[in-house]
Amino acid sequence: MNEEVYSVTVSKSLNKRFKSVLLNRFLRAIDNYKLIEENDKICVALSGGKDSLVLAALFEEYKLHYNKNIEVIYLTMNSGFKPEFMQNHIDNCKKIGIETKVVESKVYEIANKMSPEAPCFLCARMRRGFLYQQAKDLGCNKLALGHHFDDAIETTLINMFYAGTFKTMLPKAKSKNFEGIELIRPMYLIKEADIRRFVAYHDITFSSKGCEFQDRNEDTKRKEVKALIDQLRKTYENIDINIFRAAENINLESVLGYFDDEETVSFLDKY
Repeated sequence: MNEEVYSVTVSKSLNKRFKSVLLNRFLRAIDNYKLIEENDKICVALSGGKDSLVLAALFEEYKLHYNKNIEVIYLTMNSGFKPEFMQNHIDNCKKIGIETKVVESKVYEIANKMSPEAPCFLCARMRRGFLYQQAKDLGCNKLALGHHFDDAIETTLINMFYAGTFKTMLPKAKSKNFEGIELIRPMYLIKEADIRRFVAYHDITFSSKGCEFQDRNEDTKRKEVKALIDQLRKTYENIDINIFRAAENINLESVLGYFDDEETVSFLDKY
């Protein structure tokens, strides 16, 4: 494959039309959460969807104007995607002007054999482990994923409603199973609506879902929570921001209990 050239059109749009909602929030997340350091070697996982593609464009802009002392590798794991999905993904990468390394795996096939009724949960866990291993094999010290602001607040509510715990999606986390690898989410402050506007502006389209399992295993809990947040926004437009801020404004003197890896603390212990 010939080396792709980062799109001038994409770069201009990130520095003008979408600067405040995409580029500036990307840079703010990197700064606020200290996601990237000098000489990092970062593996950016591309799923074939809109979020990780925009993440790749932002990384190209970051390398070009803000930090030339990092190395970035774009990695696509072909877990058994439909051929038309993969071709659409490669075409989109070319439109942005990036070259992605494609690694074959049998994650979909294995997950379906082990859990034919509901393979998606197992598949997600296996895919994450596969990506960590690939990042380590490539000599990377960080793995970047395309999760965004909406993913974070939806995760917060899903855990509250369905698991009875207050737990959110973090902007970075050290891997417990792959030493020396840190997961980072540089789009943590970027809203999904702005990602959608960006890909529509550049006339970037996406193929239908990449695998047959996704067609029959929808994440209904996330869909329900997403619909609820959309409904609440109609009454109070900043409801999503307050959900997000709640995870960083916890008053430990006003909770019934909390736990970490070392201990469980009850309200009565402190009373």
